[in-house]
Amino acid sequence: MTIPVKKLAHAGDLPLPAYQSEGAAGLDLPAALGPGETLVLAPMMRALVPTGLVFQIPQGYEGQVRPRSGLAVKSGITVLNAPGTIDADYRGEIKVALINLSVESFAITHGMRIAQLVIAPVTLSALVETAEVDSTVRGSGGFGSTGTATMK
Repeated sequence: MTIPVKKLAHAGDLPLPAYQSEGAAGLDLPAALGPGETLVLAPMMRALVPTGLVFQIPQGYEGQVRPRSGLAVKSGITVLNAPGTIDADYRGEIKVALINLSVESFAITHGMRIAQLVIAPVTLSALVETAEVDSTVRGSGGFGSTGTATMK
């Protein structure tokens, strides 16, 4: 699949996102702060970090912005609304909502790979109102309800 990508001026010196290995599912997204610029995320601080990229995602697909595992595990930096969704009809700059969950400040520099973008198919559904829905063994058990019983 080919996806047109427009680079904005503040990303002009950066390469387009790329898969970092043969089996990678996500394209690494860069921070486009401007050459020589740094953004420091203090502990528990969040910021909308620009990528300088505008994607033309094909109809029937979405972009999923996800954390980079290395940043999350080593530095506590993650995507606040993971996964963030980029709709096929969005034509603005992709920005990544990052949060610093560590106890130390973290410096984001221009060109740093801050998140990954997975292109995925979207299934649209038609909702039909009904008076009843089928019952299941789980029923209406909520958060954590399937992991609390002792397995035998």
